[in-house]
Amino acid sequence: MAYTVALPVLLAMLTCVGATPFSPALAQPATQIAPIRSAALLAILDEHDAWTQKEDPVGASMRGNDAYANLLSDESPAATQRRTRELQNRLDRLRSIDRAALSEQDALDAALLDYEISLSLERGTLHPEQTPVDAMSGPHIWLPQMADRLPLRTRVQVEGYVQRLEAIPTQLEQIKQQMQLGVKAGRVPPKVLLRRSVVQAREQASEEIRTDAAKSPFFKPFLTREDDELAARAKQAIADGIVPAFAAFADFLEREYIPACRESVGISQGVDGLRAYEVALKSHTTTSLTPQQIHDIGLREVASLRTEMLATIRETDFDETLGKGLSDEQLFKAFIEHHRNLDDSYWQHGESMMRDYRELCKRIDPELPRLFGTMPRNPYGVREIPRFAAKTSPVAYYYSGSARAGTPGYFMVNTTNLRQRPKYAMVSLTIHEAVPGHHFQIALADELEGVHPFRTQLGYTAFVEGWGLYSERLGLEMAGGNIGNALTPATLAPNQRGLYANPMDNAGRLSDELWRACRLVVDTGLHAFNWPREKAIAYLLENTAITELDAASEVDRYIGWPGQACAYKIGQLKILELRQRAQTQLGAKFDVRRFHDTILLGGSLPLPVLEERVNRWLASQ
Repeated sequence: MAYTVALPVLLAMLTCVGATPFSPALAQPATQIAPIRSAALLAILDEHDAWTQKEDPVGASMRGNDAYANLLSDESPAATQRRTRELQNRLDRLRSIDRAALSEQDALDAALLDYEISLSLERGTLHPEQTPVDAMSGPHIWLPQMADRLPLRTRVQVEGYVQRLEAIPTQLEQIKQQMQLGVKAGRVPPKVLLRRSVVQAREQASEEIRTDAAKSPFFKPFLTREDDELAARAKQAIADGIVPAFAAFADFLEREYIPACRESVGISQGVDGLRAYEVALKSHTTTSLTPQQIHDIGLREVASLRTEMLATIRETDFDETLGKGLSDEQLFKAFIEHHRNLDDSYWQHGESMMRDYRELCKRIDPELPRLFGTMPRNPYGVREIPRFAAKTSPVAYYYSGSARAGTPGYFMVNTTNLRQRPKYAMVSLTIHEAVPGHHFQIALADELEGVHPFRTQLGYTAFVEGWGLYSERLGLEMAGGNIGNALTPATLAPNQRGLYANPMDNAGRLSDELWRACRLVVDTGLHAFNWPREKAIAYLLENTAITELDAASEVDRYIGWPGQACAYKIGQLKILELRQRAQTQLGAKFDVRRFHDTILLGGSLPLPVLEERVNRWLASQ
């Protein structure tokens, strides 16, 4: 899972994906991208990119722009209304341009910007800014991690950071106002998502921090600048502003907000009804698939992957010992339960867990030139998820960096509850979150040249997460695996599976892919077919090897982020389909490095646009 932004709801509105299926006729070929020729279009693109950075100043800083280094985004209701007016005005002006007169590249940029703004406006009618807190997100999660995302090398940047600390109480008050409007409208999240939010908010106002502001995560950049006058200002901002503001925010959550939240879990059971879920599905998958169609795809994928999983289980000694004589259903269940409870399946210490992940990354890195023609310039690292966020976070995620800003990307690993973090999922998880998954895709998009800067910031979930899930199979083509193995995993002997040569690692890969297929079933079940939370958790536990803690955490994530979890498998299936088409059509001329460059070097695209891009590349061959 990629976190390209760890900031307020504005950016979710601006960068999430498609309200309607995209016109594939507008996709560009995988050749040198032509410069923009329309002055009118260029002016609107420049305006939108500058506006986006001004409205999300922390995001601008992450891109290396210090123009707003002292600001936080304005989250007030008045600002939300103003943004809506400005976006509508920009869309009207964009649509006044004669698209028929544009070059192919101009037409693509115009259509993508139209797509982005239209989606922002459509989502805006559902007021996501009024529900900013869930099990994984909220100002009590993203603000304390702000320092880890920002370049803080110059005095301008550090002084700007201090001013941002001083502005946090105002932003918290603005967010509270938005949530109060949500309560008034009946637009509130399920109570189950907020069980730990009060504790997490109070952690930023703990007695330890009250008595020593240097213990706050907000003070982290100043631990080596104790004698600096900016450090003194930071301590004062924390003690006099941030601590009381978070205490008040926790009180608001506990006494006013949570009591007003709903018992139901599906978004269609909320005030905006089924339409809210349909918009979310279109946004995240960039398709027009209905909830029922996605549910059915999920059921088919689960059945197919369970068959492959059973074949892998029979390669282990479990089948000849504890599993002897069991039916397929019994064998599957017994194998999962055995390894969930086996001490050897888990790390004993967080330090050894981090060491193993870092060593695996070092094994993967030399394999990548064989699979990719273009490598990102920006490096990545492996870090622990902060303790205050870890308890409600998934097993891992990716935080993007920027070569322009001089900040690396980070593969973030959860080292809490080690008995719930199985080793057998390590290979697929690392490939997905680090390389060549999210780091490759997001870093290469950020480093694109010859496209307008707004294109480098697009983040269509089906593309981003679909690439991450597709990448998991690329481990079959590393460490001695043959090119093409990613398309035929079920036919491979263990010694042909590259990084998955160990049957337990392959079982972990299959469990993870099964988990993503289950998401199609569970997400639609929760939000379209009124599944209770317990049924969703039970379905994950019955069909995957993930632990009970992860299953509960995942379901809470789906409840709080409707539709997002469906994008993984939908995107992966499309990329696999395109690769199969390329290998079949090109035969011996197929070059996996050129295929991957074609997928990644257009930036993040809606799936129909990606398909047309690949088709044009194939025609050029």
